[in-house]
Amino acid sequence: MVLIKSISGIRGTLGDDENSLNPANLSRFVQAYSHFQRKKNRNKKITIAVGRDGRESGQKFIKIVNKTLSLYGIHVVNIDLTTTPTTQLVIIKKKLSGGIMLTASHNPKNWNALKFFNEKGEFLSQHDVKQILDIESNNLTSRINNVDLGKINDLKDSFKLHIDEILNLKHVNPQKIRDKQFKIVVDGINSSGGIIIPMLLEILNAEVIKINCVPDGNFAHDPEPLDKNLSELKKEVIVQNADLGIAVDPDVDRLVFVSEKGETLGEENTLISCADYILSKESGPAVSNLSSSMGLRDVCAKYNVEYFSSKVGEINVVEKMKDVNAIIGGEGNGGIIFPESHYGRDALVGVGLLLTSLALKDKSISKVFEELPKYHMLKEKINIDASLNFNEIKVKLKSAFQNYSFNETDGLKIEDKSSWIHIRKSNTEPIIRIYIESKQEEISKSMFNSVKKVLS
Repeated sequence: MVLIKSISGIRGTLGDDENSLNPANLSRFVQAYSHFQRKKNRNKKITIAVGRDGRESGQKFIKIVNKTLSLYGIHVVNIDLTTTPTTQLVIIKKKLSGGIMLTASHNPKNWNALKFFNEKGEFLSQHDVKQILDIESNNLTSRINNVDLGKINDLKDSFKLHIDEILNLKHVNPQKIRDKQFKIVVDGINSSGGIIIPMLLEILNAEVIKINCVPDGNFAHDPEPLDKNLSELKKEVIVQNADLGIAVDPDVDRLVFVSEKGETLGEENTLISCADYILSKESGPAVSNLSSSMGLRDVCAKYNVEYFSSKVGEINVVEKMKDVNAIIGGEGNGGIIFPESHYGRDALVGVGLLLTSLALKDKSISKVFEELPKYHMLKEKINIDASLNFNEIKVKLKSAFQNYSFNETDGLKIEDKSSWIHIRKSNTEPIIRIYIESKQEEISKSMFNSVKKVLS
């Protein structure tokens, strides 16, 4: 069983033992978040948005979360089945004190997690997460006395709120999209994306073919939107003679496109394509994390704007974007962050921007993506245990790649002008992630073989 506490929230496998995300642990961490909120908002009314993705466990867990918050005198806006970016927007639009999203994102259905947000609809800072973990570890989670129960009120129109936000973005042109009458296949991975993505597309006059769009949490395939998991979507795009396919992860903050040829266009290219469109309209810096493609750097050079990188993790990207006043950013896993809307990864933003770009250029999606920088990336991972010494691994890797430069901001990044290797411990799984990118597949594979020798 696994229970991971990190800047990305509290994430674990389902089970009955203490090292899993069971109802008791779930309640204890929500109590810690409640203490954190009450300390932060002394003598103020506290209202928290709560949502869940389509996982079956979420239906039971959200009742525990809502009841726990209520016992601490905290009012709840119960969104229920929703997406992570929708929850973030509800917090912002309703001017709430924070929020909780029940989702383990790309992890399998036997996982779930608590994602905590602040009053800006953003992930908590490392400092705030540490406070919550300290409260939990010091057992400061008994119910506060002399408070009235918080009220729990349902919110029925969260998807409309989110879709209206997308349609009103400056660089989204709904009429141009409607005029194209796109035919689009959507893989909703049996979660909330199977509802909200088709809703948005139908409003944009698209013909929508749905696969895996019943939000019952019985994921039809591995929920990470990678090429190896999207065989059904790729085939359906060809069968339906569709203009493109869309895949999202269970909480709809990651987005991947499939071309009219039935080819996955790569999660790295989601951010690059949207940035290319935005930077053609206005000038400003862009940000991605250290594990993301060099393609965004090249697009920034094309438009003579600055590119910046950050540590991995949405909050780290957001903080860097604020520091440099970036106009777009995100992560190479298919996550778009567009500050005009909000500081959070949002698949719907990506859909709106990309469809507008296609409509304005009057080109197929394959033609548009052919014009993007070309790199080859390998993404691998290895399981780890408590005995692993990551510092020793770094020393061995530095010795093996003496002619490269090293960046230890987040794990170890080994790089030269045309290739890089990034090795780091995951925030969301008990693994080490290994990302490698170069101009040629053979070079990427050779670099990975060199890494494997060091790790063996």
